[in-house]
Amino acid sequence: MEHLSYKRKITIMIAIIAAMFFSAINQTIVGTALPRIIAKLGGMDYYTWVITIYLLTSTIATVLVGKLSDIYGRKPFILTGIVLFMIGALMAGTSADIFQLITYRGIQGLGAGIIMATAFTAVGDLFAPRERGKWSGIMMSVFGFASVVGPALGGYIVDHLEWHWVFWIFLPLGIVAFIMILTMFPKVERKPAESIDYFGSLFLTLTIVPMLLAFSWAGTKYAWGSPQIVGLFACTLAALVIFLWIESRVNSPVLPLSLFKNGIVTISNVIGFIMNAGMMGALMYTPFFVQGVMGISPTYSGYVTMPMSIGMVVTSSISGQLITKTGKYKRIAIIGLAIMVIGMMIMHYMNTISVTVLSMVVFGFGLGLGMPVFSLTVQNAVSPKDLGVATASSQLFRSLGGTIGIAVMGTVMSTGMTNKLQEILASGRGVDLSKLDPKVAEKLAAFHNPQMLLDQPKLAQIQAALPPELQTVFSQMIDSLREALSYSLANVFLAGAALLVVALVLTFFLKEIPLRTGSGGQGPKPQEAAETDREPAPRLRGKQPANG
Repeated sequence: MEHLSYKRKITIMIAIIAAMFFSAINQTIVGTALPRIIAKLGGMDYYTWVITIYLLTSTIATVLVGKLSDIYGRKPFILTGIVLFMIGALMAGTSADIFQLITYRGIQGLGAGIIMATAFTAVGDLFAPRERGKWSGIMMSVFGFASVVGPALGGYIVDHLEWHWVFWIFLPLGIVAFIMILTMFPKVERKPAESIDYFGSLFLTLTIVPMLLAFSWAGTKYAWGSPQIVGLFACTLAALVIFLWIESRVNSPVLPLSLFKNGIVTISNVIGFIMNAGMMGALMYTPFFVQGVMGISPTYSGYVTMPMSIGMVVTSSISGQLITKTGKYKRIAIIGLAIMVIGMMIMHYMNTISVTVLSMVVFGFGLGLGMPVFSLTVQNAVSPKDLGVATASSQLFRSLGGTIGIAVMGTVMSTGMTNKLQEILASGRGVDLSKLDPKVAEKLAAFHNPQMLLDQPKLAQIQAALPPELQTVFSQMIDSLREALSYSLANVFLAGAALLVVALVLTFFLKEIPLRTGSGGQGPKPQEAAETDREPAPRLRGKQPANG
């Protein structure tokens, strides 16, 4: 699409941004509303699955679509992604229980993965690497704006309307985005003599699914050393070995192993994985702290987290302009990650609304600086013909990191809560139900659950209905739950900060090459180092025997 006029490119970008905003706003609006939705539907034990299934399906869709869009073009896939996302959103709003919600969120995740993979790759099709910095900043601003509007709106809906509207309210925007992509996005002819790596796609999926299931269930549903978890990891390893064997032999692999001969691609993807594991794993539980520990309603919970999004919008725009102007990115990435670590450490110590808001502001500033960089580094280090699959690899590692991070942090949270509640009980500050009258204990047993903290109106209603002699006991139970939840979430934020420190250290080892001013691979002399990194890719593929 390099031959298109600049005006035409801007028109296409408007359509892409509309599709991205539709996906992003539907994702962020759920964040603050989800604790209340879970409280309504029940199934606190499956809370992480509502998030995990979304990330799992979007991860699989992202990497599979990367190579296919290189062959068939981006347009049919982004249209398919919008349709799948709309179907998932429509059905999610009809959920009667937690298991239906998980299923429909999985469909939404498929659509989101396709939209994101094709949208970011399309930017690489349209613009030279030097210009991508500016557009990456703009696209991050779209996410930031969705993050500003979404949480507050999601909280308002569950406070004042039926929760179903969280999923339905932006469906008309999906129709608009579909029409814009259909009419504005140019069609690209299929590349000749390109085979599709069906077996590679199958075994990549068989690698990802059991791995994510193992991380999601380990420490919560099953012990880490249980036969179920060990069996899932064994399936992951077996599928991975077969996948690598297939990818080393096919002509057109779904995830070319030659990509990882390039040091810039490899280290950028590892940083993206670790960064998302720490960031997503911790931030997904922020609404638990604001609503469950502080007792703030979902509406005001959205306002508390809003400063993070505002900070991200401001700094992502600035970083995009700086990258475009200078052609350099490493220093910006280091500064951004360092600020993210500081923000996460403040979260570890937050105990008031003002400290929480401060942590959100600091983290948002760092996120806006650091996040856009690592997609640019990957796109700049590969040839244009591998743009789709390289971008997909970047999205894959980020999604895997986020999904595994959420699962592991969920284990950290549940383990911390259990240990803290036992400690409170042993110290005599908790309520030992076994020492109460059996009828009273039976009545209070249902309230010894952190899920109660997420539905404040119901909590107040239950407390008001209790007889006077149980009021003190009930208040003591709620205080114990809040203390345990606060303790466990502090551990989650600390673990997230530790992972971000690892990502920060790795960034110092990232090789910086100036961003190209043209998309054909003919950049300034410093770029020759990257060309050397890329040279083995075609030679390696040329030696491989054809196997479909």
